[in-house]
Amino acid sequence: MARELELVTDLSPKGDQPAAISALLEGLSRGERHQVLLGITGSGKTFSIANVIDTTKRPTLIIAPNKTLAAQLYSEMRELFPNNAVEYFVSYYDYYQPEAYIPSSDTYIEKDAIVNDKVDRMRHSATRSLLARRDV
Repeated sequence: MARELELVTDLSPKGDQPAAISALLEGLSRGERHQVLLGITGSGKTFSIANVIDTTKRPTLIIAPNKTLAAQLYSEMRELFPNNAVEYFVSYYDYYQPEAYIPSSDTYIEKDAIVNDKVDRMRHSATRSLLARRDV
């Protein structure tokens, strides 16, 4: 039997969070494909989204603009959904230098890269969970 998404916390939405959660849920029920949750740092956006995920029980993809924020979101969501498949999928390069040519000096720079094996394993785990589970 498939495991259902389950938010595990003693906290409850506070301040502007209940209204934000309600507005997002209403948008989803109307079939809105795009919504934005705005808030200052520390305002509880992640917790609000976790409540939306818990209410809808939908598999969810969270996109972050950089690896630092992706790691923070991954860590927080793993704490909030400890019984579910919270996965991490980012570029596995610790370093990447694309090939380049500098015409003024007729210099060719070879491509160079360093792959992070741990992150690569996490990417494979994320892909596997997407194919095999609904609580992701």
